[in-house]
Amino acid sequence: MPRGTLGIEIDATRNRAIKDQESKTCEVIVLVTGTLAEPATRRVAKELRASGRYAPHVVTLNIQVAALMTTEWVGRKLTLPDLPRESIGRVMLPGYCRGEVDALASQFGVSFERGPVNVHDLPDYLSRARRGIDEGFGAYDIEIVAEINECPRLSRGEIVSEAEALLRDGADVIDVGCDPTPGIGSSADRSMWADVGDTVRALRDIGARVSVDSFHPDEVAAAVQAGAALVLSVNSGNRERASEWGVEVVAIPDTPDDLPSLDATVEQLDKAGVKFRIDPILEPVGFGFAKSVTRYVEARRRWPNAQMMMGVGNLSEMTEVDSAGVNMMLIGCCQELNIRSVLTTQVINWARSSVREIDLARRVVHHALKHGSPPKHIDDRLVMLRDPKLREPTRDELNKLAAELTDRNVRLFVAKDAIHAMRNGVYVEGEDPFELFKELGIDDASHAFYLGYEMAKAVTAMTLGKNYVQDEPLRWGMLTRDEVSHHGRERRSESTEENR
Repeated sequence: MPRGTLGIEIDATRNRAIKDQESKTCEVIVLVTGTLAEPATRRVAKELRASGRYAPHVVTLNIQVAALMTTEWVGRKLTLPDLPRESIGRVMLPGYCRGEVDALASQFGVSFERGPVNVHDLPDYLSRARRGIDEGFGAYDIEIVAEINECPRLSRGEIVSEAEALLRDGADVIDVGCDPTPGIGSSADRSMWADVGDTVRALRDIGARVSVDSFHPDEVAAAVQAGAALVLSVNSGNRERASEWGVEVVAIPDTPDDLPSLDATVEQLDKAGVKFRIDPILEPVGFGFAKSVTRYVEARRRWPNAQMMMGVGNLSEMTEVDSAGVNMMLIGCCQELNIRSVLTTQVINWARSSVREIDLARRVVHHALKHGSPPKHIDDRLVMLRDPKLREPTRDELNKLAAELTDRNVRLFVAKDAIHAMRNGVYVEGEDPFELFKELGIDDASHAFYLGYEMAKAVTAMTLGKNYVQDEPLRWGMLTRDEVSHHGRERRSESTEENR
């Protein structure tokens, strides 16, 4: 026997034993990639293996850019690892791989699927599927009442258009906001808005459930007659009229800190058989915010079975900060306190997507409470300014990639607070895209425009702490805009030429 052969055979036997053991305790996953993405894919495979749930095997095909793969080409080039076919759980293709995945499954007798576009997202992708989040996520039990402010100053067409947008964003009820009235239930200082009934009817015609926000009794009566199903709000000034309307009302205190007045209103509504929900009034920071939160806790203690509402717009509109975090925390409070409706508006620019934010937040917190887990790693679309997890290439990966490039196409990366740009024979890095551009020696106008666009994205990612992937849109959570990649545009151009 040649010298050293015994040791090699022992190592091979040991490796086979390890693979056999892994296949019994972990899901065997084959990760298909190209040569440029191989280092990143192996790093992700190492992370998956460390989780103790997966036994990943990386197969690198002879193509530099994995995004250019097609399933037909993969079918000709792929050789699966030396494992029993029945032990392989699935084969993960790059997210951009084009073609029929089912054809590969039939050819190889193994399940194939496309993974995420970015290989660094694979652990989260698999984690969501393992926990059944995609199948069980989406239920909610909090109603969104979205107010259109100062409706008398808008045309009916403007009101209907805004209502349609709010309904698309997730609103359940459209609240017709009338002019505010001074005093408790007083209507002496202004006349009735004559168009309120026709406005409610117009909203009903588009299929909306409608509420009316007014203390003017004649305004409310006209709105209810036209089909409004909820009245905001009643207190000691107008609760006598509530029994005339025949619809549900929102009971509020005469002043925010006057819970005894709310007691009296609730008692009278209950005796009169009027359906109601309770809103103890959320106040802005600086005007008793913390104390107002405790009022909701106290109201739930006093009326454990009553329906309740929280006007979250008092905080999201009156706090100069991106509204997503504010809305998420308030919806979490509502879920824990069994408050089943919220009133919001989205007038000021930093709160312009509040309805969409609340629609997602109510699903996240419902899932979290149902499964007894924090609202984390469930749905990350409310993380918009930064990214949930920063995944940057290492220095070794960048150096290895730069050494392997054989063409003049520029690759861009962001790592360690710097932009890294490379092509064959050139690797530069720094914070100033103009200086980097000079060193790259680009003389084609269209390529220069493309690189300028990509470098602007890279600077934004570097500034905010976001992941940058060339040819991919920056992620802004639920506000992310799709964009056609550079490769996608080239494919469109090629297709157009072929058709011609």
